[in-house]
Amino acid sequence: NTESDVYSFGVVLLEIACGRRPVVVLQEEEDSQHLAQWVWNSYGRGNVLEAVDTRLGGEFDAREMECVMIVGLWCAHLDLKLRPSIRRAVNMLRFEAPLPSLPSRMPAASYMPAVSGTESCTSSSMVTGDINGITCTSLVAAAGGAATQSS
Repeated sequence: NTESDVYSFGVVLLEIACGRRPVVVLQEEEDSQHLAQWVWNSYGRGNVLEAVDTRLGGEFDAREMECVMIVGLWCAHLDLKLRPSIRRAVNMLRFEAPLPSLPSRMPAASYMPAVSGTESCTSSSMVTGDINGITCTSLVAAAGGAATQSS
């Protein structure tokens, strides 16, 4: 599956740049967080380079490292439809395409239940909520058909 390959590519980029495994252990091994979320937190604070492997001792090209980190985050986006193609990701890593502008907070995945075969979607609205500090936006579809109300 192309989307999962791009996701895996992004996670590998982040693992290499950060020198960490895909799950980051926080606060004396009591809590853990996915590497992409951990890096996205640094990105949201405006300093994605703070997540770089400290063993590098600052000996890296900041522009290249920032590119690797942002491309890694984009590839690991939770919404597979918003991930780049591998070709586009590689073009960015070669500085042949501009970097994406990602939201400051990692988007949460949301899923919409399927509409039954006899109904059709006639309108939709966006619902936004906060789950564990992550802003989530879902598309809610209204089923078509006349509504009746009794008095």
